[in-house]
Amino acid sequence: MMDSELNIDQTQKLFEAFGAGDVSRILEFVTDDILIEFYGPEDIIPYAGTYKGRDEARSFFETVLSSVNIHVFEPEEFLADKDKVIVTGHLHLTPKATGGTIKSDFVHVITMTGGKWSRFRDFMNTAVAVDAFSR
Repeated sequence: MMDSELNIDQTQKLFEAFGAGDVSRILEFVTDDILIEFYGPEDIIPYAGTYKGRDEARSFFETVLSSVNIHVFEPEEFLADKDKVIVTGHLHLTPKATGGTIKSDFVHVITMTGGKWSRFRDFMNTAVAVDAFSR
């Protein structure tokens, strides 16, 4: 299997674990020194911010999964080149605290090291998320 195919395969497996809410399984697909960057105001979106290392990655994924109900998390396209995987897709979430609606396209930019995520950046319509968490 070529690196690009392996990186896409590993990313798809992590997404499956995320969809199942299995944080321990998710962490099997990240490096010990992973860097996660989720953009948006940290005082409004509970999981926005920068997370470094496996323990903080666990906290990030646990916070996401405990903060929202996931109705749709639909990756549409996986593109890989060298150590990068770009994933585009659609999501529909409901913040548990407010019952608001988050519907957005997303782009995930993932850097891979040895078949594992070493950096994860999430891009979505954060204005929609801010509105949904502020209701």
